[in-house]
Amino acid sequence: MAQACLVLGELRKNGVTHVVGLPDNSSAKLFDLLSGDQGIQLVSVTREGEAFALAAGLWIGGKKPVVLIQNTGFTESGDSFRGTIMRMRVPLVCLITYRGYAKMMGWQREAGHASLDAETLSRPSLDSAALITEATLKAWGLPFGFLHSDEDVPALSEAFHRAEENQQPFGILITQDLT
Repeated sequence: MAQACLVLGELRKNGVTHVVGLPDNSSAKLFDLLSGDQGIQLVSVTREGEAFALAAGLWIGGKKPVVLIQNTGFTESGDSFRGTIMRMRVPLVCLITYRGYAKMMGWQREAGHASLDAETLSRPSLDSAALITEATLKAWGLPFGFLHSDEDVPALSEAFHRAEENQQPFGILITQDLT
């Protein structure tokens, strides 16, 4: 749980009051830590779209939430994200686990390109959610950074700073399982 502990430390350091989300394999260790944490309240949802509505309500109530969901769930929750978080300019940090990232990167190195076409999106060896993640974030106007390893964890503070400074959400793509 080393990386999950580091992430939890950064959340505490940045005054996070609530983590709203739905666990997946990549975020399971962090969810386990949060379930026993006395300082940050964990709010589990049944669908990812609920996470953004709850986070907006918490923010309106003076709290500092973070949303923690998988990239597939982020695309599922697009209307909730667009219609509340972006429209209201909520300075929300979104931790997004990047399902399919490793296979996608391996394929891109082998293929030498990353075209988004029907042939690529239907490849059984790739997770199409990974292929559209960054393009979707860009299309929806969500600036983002990456958490690839333990060394990147302190960059979470920069995400909180940028969200507050620009009064808009900021995404962090978590490219491997939190250990």
